[in-house]
Amino acid sequence: MLVFFYARTQRNDALNYVEHVAVLRHLKQLDAQWELDVLKSKIGLNAHYDPLAGSLVEMIALLNGIESDLGAEQHGQVAGVAEGVAALRRAIDEKAALVERFKSNNAVLRNSLAFLPTAEQDVRQSLGRLGVHESAAAERMSENVNKLLLASMLYSQSASDEHAADIQSGLRGLDAEKLLLRSETTDRLDIFGAHVRTVLREQRGVNELLGLISAVPTAARVEEIQNVLSAEQQRVADLSRQYLGYLLVFSALLLGLFLYAAARLIRSHAVINRVNKKLHSVNETLEQRVEERTQELRQVQSDLLTTARQAGMAEIATNVLHNVGNVLNSVNVSAGLVGASVRSSKILGLTRAVQMLNEHADDLASFMTLDAKGKMLPVYLTQLSQVLLAEQQSILGELTSMTKSVDHIKEIIATQQAYAGTASLMEPARIEELVEDALRMNAGALARHQVTVEKEFAPVPVLPLDKGRILQILVNLIGNAKQAMEAATDRTHRLTLSVGMVRGHTLRVAVADTGVGIPPENLVRVFAHGFTTKEDGHGFGLHSAAVAAREMGGALTAHSNGPGTGAVFVLELPAGAAPKNEETT
Repeated sequence: MLVFFYARTQRNDALNYVEHVAVLRHLKQLDAQWELDVLKSKIGLNAHYDPLAGSLVEMIALLNGIESDLGAEQHGQVAGVAEGVAALRRAIDEKAALVERFKSNNAVLRNSLAFLPTAEQDVRQSLGRLGVHESAAAERMSENVNKLLLASMLYSQSASDEHAADIQSGLRGLDAEKLLLRSETTDRLDIFGAHVRTVLREQRGVNELLGLISAVPTAARVEEIQNVLSAEQQRVADLSRQYLGYLLVFSALLLGLFLYAAARLIRSHAVINRVNKKLHSVNETLEQRVEERTQELRQVQSDLLTTARQAGMAEIATNVLHNVGNVLNSVNVSAGLVGASVRSSKILGLTRAVQMLNEHADDLASFMTLDAKGKMLPVYLTQLSQVLLAEQQSILGELTSMTKSVDHIKEIIATQQAYAGTASLMEPARIEELVEDALRMNAGALARHQVTVEKEFAPVPVLPLDKGRILQILVNLIGNAKQAMEAATDRTHRLTLSVGMVRGHTLRVAVADTGVGIPPENLVRVFAHGFTTKEDGHGFGLHSAAVAAREMGGALTAHSNGPGTGAVFVLELPAGAAPKNEETT
């Protein structure tokens, strides 16, 4: 408010008003000088018309300056001043046009007045050369010419009707008497008469133009502008005095408020000091309690991390047990087939044939050649050997399958043991090998559900990685993908694993499936603790995987276009410098 009132008191620009008034007075002086120069040109005091043009140019320049100042000013009478300036400009333009006409007419008039004495001398000389018999006419003509010259000069000073009548009478007498003279004298009389008629004609026009020039109200227009400016200056001065009064009153009120606030501050200072002391004491106690709570939170966080890791290891162990169970099914099938082959073996036929040979050991030759059973015994033994050989091949094949299954079980258990006891440790590893380990741990379930695995492995260098945590995440993601595709019975089950480097320093592993997809509203909650869409789910697997990714400085994200479109889970980890002397794929 102080600034507002002060600005209002400063709107009275007296210096600007004085400058405008001085310019207007100069305009009036220039206008009077202009008219004076016109009169001087009329009576021949000015040999040329330059002063007339100079005054006009200076007046136009001053007028343009006033209009420029009006464009930069903001006050209530700008419009009135602008109208006055426009009217003044019109008046100046009108007077300038009249002055131009005056200059044209006056130039002709002054030329004739200047040549009249010369023309009169020429006529006198011509009349002096006339003969004796023409002397009377020459004297009358000379007298008449003198009268015309005198009347013309008087008319140029005072264009009265009486002088105009004298000139007209003299011209008529001149025309009547010049018929009696020579042609040479007549020509000179015509020149003289022409100049007299020009003076008679132009003098009245020049006098009328002078009257019109004097009648143009340029001075009145200047007075109108000055009156408007004076009224505006008076109004602004009154308003400034009014706002000055407001400023003083408001300053007094503000000073009173300041004094009141200072008194309140002084009274409150002691209270603030007491409160500050109490706050300091409370802060010390609060800091101690915050430290205690912080320690408790750190312990809880550590317990949660341990629980998450144990849950991840349990997830891996569960997958291992599932895979071992699937392989054991194959072992059981092979063992059953071997047992069935042994139970249904033709080995008893061989025993009976050997017994028959033992019974006829003494007459074996006659038995083999004469006895009907003996004759059939070689053929039987041949067929029996082929059957026993086939049984042997079948049993060997099943035993080989059992051996492979047992080796598979050993490999799965060895892989699980390699990661089960591993703490959070960064060590050089190939991400492709970790992906293959995760696939082996889920191989049985993937094969049982007829899942086609596609691998898109780009060249990735050996990197320092936390193998245990990454395997935990991959096993979880592959298991979730398998379950999502198990629920989608109307399409081909395809699992795509992609590995590569992005942005030059980030490891990217993507697990894409053709499962049931994820609704948009679940994408933001899929990694939340306890969130699950499975009836028997606990909602901890993806949450622990996301936590593990963040602990390694990376991120785990999910993408899906909605139900029925499958899903893609992307693990991104910062890639540190590869260890030296390590090959890259």
